Amino acid sequence: MIVKGLELGPFASNCYIVGDELSHEGIVIDPGAEANRILAAADDLGLDIKIIVLTHGHIDHVGALSEVKSATGAEVAIHADDARSLQARNPFGAMLGGSSQKTPSPDRLLKGGDTITVGNTSLLVLHTPGHTLGGICLLGEGVVFSGDTLFNFGIGRTDMPGGSYNQLMDSIHTKLMVLPDDTIVYPGHGPETTIAKERQWNPWL
Repeated sequence: MIVKGLELGPFASNCYIVGDELSHEGIVIDPGAEANRILAAADDLGLDIKIIVLTHGHIDHVGALSEVKSATGAEVAIHADDARSLQARNPFGAMLGGSSQKTPSPDRLLKGGDTITVGNTSLLVLHTPGHTLGGICLLGEGVVFSGDTLFNFGIGRTDMPGGSYNQLMDSIHTKLMVLPDDTIVYPGHGPETTIAKERQWNPWL
């Protein structure tokens, strides 16, 4: 599995490009801003982007969605409980390093247990509400893309609409802390970590 991380925009949101080494098909996770950098990275990796997966619908994770979809023709996937967040025109997109265009509607509504597949590479959808109602993490072989659910020594905010501290902690403990210690965590903001490090040192856990 190919994994390339990019820190983008004024909120320093992480976008990940995941690729299958045999088919050269790829996934973009959370295109928050700077579509030109995302597209250039995918091109450098020689990947044909087939699907754009959103871990949740906040603007700092979807700001460049319109441009990336337009350039790649990839389908857009988001959990059904966050799909509504893509429907409104976003006047702040350009200010945040993305687009002011209306965010495209999703092509695929996800639920926990679904699988995202390109070539021989698959990511399992873990529904992890708490930061938002439809927040998800994506579990691959030895890695998990945690969106804004779990960070390096931190957890996602729960003080915005759809947030719930109790739900978030339940999601973390029942979906993430049960993973093998050496699982690499690629969060929505900040540096990567591992499940073992977070289990031992994260002050919120």
